[in-house]
Amino acid sequence: MNLPRRHSLVLALASALLLVACASGPDYARPQVDMPAAWTPEAPWRTMQPQDAAPRGPWWERFNDAQLNALQQQALAGNQTLAIAAARLAQARAQLEVAGAAQVPQVGINARAARGRISANRPLTNYNSPNYATVQNDFALGLNVSYELDFFGRARRSVQAATASAQQSAADLENTRLLLTAELASNYFNLRELDIELDVVRRAIALQRKALELATSRHDLGATSGLDVAQQQALLDNTLTQVDLLGRQRAQYEHAIATLTGTPAPVFRLAPSLAPVALPDIPLGVPSDVLERRPDVAAAERAMAAANAQIGVASAAFYPSFMLQPGYGVDSRNWATLFNAPSLLWSLGVSASQSLFDGGRLRAGVDLSQAGYNAAVASYRRTVLTAMQEVEDGITGIAALDRACRQAQSAIASARRVLEIASSRYEGGATPYLDVITAQQALLNSERQAAQLQGQRLLVSVFLIKALGGDWHERRDGAPLVQSQTLSPAEK
Repeated sequence: MNLPRRHSLVLALASALLLVACASGPDYARPQVDMPAAWTPEAPWRTMQPQDAAPRGPWWERFNDAQLNALQQQALAGNQTLAIAAARLAQARAQLEVAGAAQVPQVGINARAARGRISANRPLTNYNSPNYATVQNDFALGLNVSYELDFFGRARRSVQAATASAQQSAADLENTRLLLTAELASNYFNLRELDIELDVVRRAIALQRKALELATSRHDLGATSGLDVAQQQALLDNTLTQVDLLGRQRAQYEHAIATLTGTPAPVFRLAPSLAPVALPDIPLGVPSDVLERRPDVAAAERAMAAANAQIGVASAAFYPSFMLQPGYGVDSRNWATLFNAPSLLWSLGVSASQSLFDGGRLRAGVDLSQAGYNAAVASYRRTVLTAMQEVEDGITGIAALDRACRQAQSAIASARRVLEIASSRYEGGATPYLDVITAQQALLNSERQAAQLQGQRLLVSVFLIKALGGDWHERRDGAPLVQSQTLSPAEK
């Protein structure tokens, strides 16, 4: 090879490498979002230093409820929504393998064995050379290769889009798992709160039955009128009605838990339980930690990356595509001479194609991809804003409910004292029986309100853990990263 030809070859190779290094469309960069420097919690909340790379364990175990732990494991194994998310992740990973295969040569083999007769009356290629009928064999064996020279990055952008989509599906699976476990915990704590309410109502019914017996005895002795008996009977009937209403609500939560765990509702039962549930200390990180910890934020961010790569795929269609298609094989009319040197055949070439006029189809494709990316950016920012709102709601909600629970316990103590005084005064004939009924109803309302507040505290704790992205990391000595506000249940 002479020197000018050698220089030309080197120049061609260098140009090809430069073209391969280029890729259509913009490189992806995560857009900036406005993040506050810190939350605005009430004392004594403090900030932790989370390790976002650490695995997030089963956060529900921090409530120390064996029944909840068993239900969560059952849900993770049998929930069909989670199974759908896992299947979609498998699809996304398979699609990534499909996209990645376009970056390597596709190799195929073909073989042919035939015997046929060529017509003597076929069209002539030369009037001086007549055709003859021929009967012969045809044996062929070949190897063909097809490889797209990705000069303009179409295949690379496709792989980037598939990679981001697979990562998005993985984040969606984590988010589905988080939502599933949070929904199950919420339904479970709602059910347990109703167990406590039902216990309060049943204890109130026992108290009201005794009061009815007292009113009836005093009426039989002529000490009071029938009005006292009628009033007490009306109060008891109203309280008995509450048992059926609360039982219906409990059944609905029980059925929801059955579905979440993959169990048919008719065969699922949860026995009532009044065991107290301790609320965990929930440490807070800085707001930017939510961007790394929440799987829905991660999924929205990966959706942006996939949409950005699609712009590159659409933009690459403006440039020519080059296909390298070498072939190698043998062809002979006799099997015995198939692998002889004269039977060898080969080809080497490059094909190129370029659209000259498409009526604006390619430009519309780019515009479509750009609009998809803009929508993904807006969705990401909306997800971040929602995350900020949910965390702040959880922080303020727990602080407010903690104060409300303490006040509710004081209200219960006061209502009990009022009932004792009213009962004593009625027995002494100093007050009408309506005062006793009013005191009984006030005590029942106070105890039910305390049960409801306790249930709300558990629900808000679950809501805050979900808002923060799940479980948090602890030091090696087992101590929490920070001692946040104590959220233990109020004493009954």
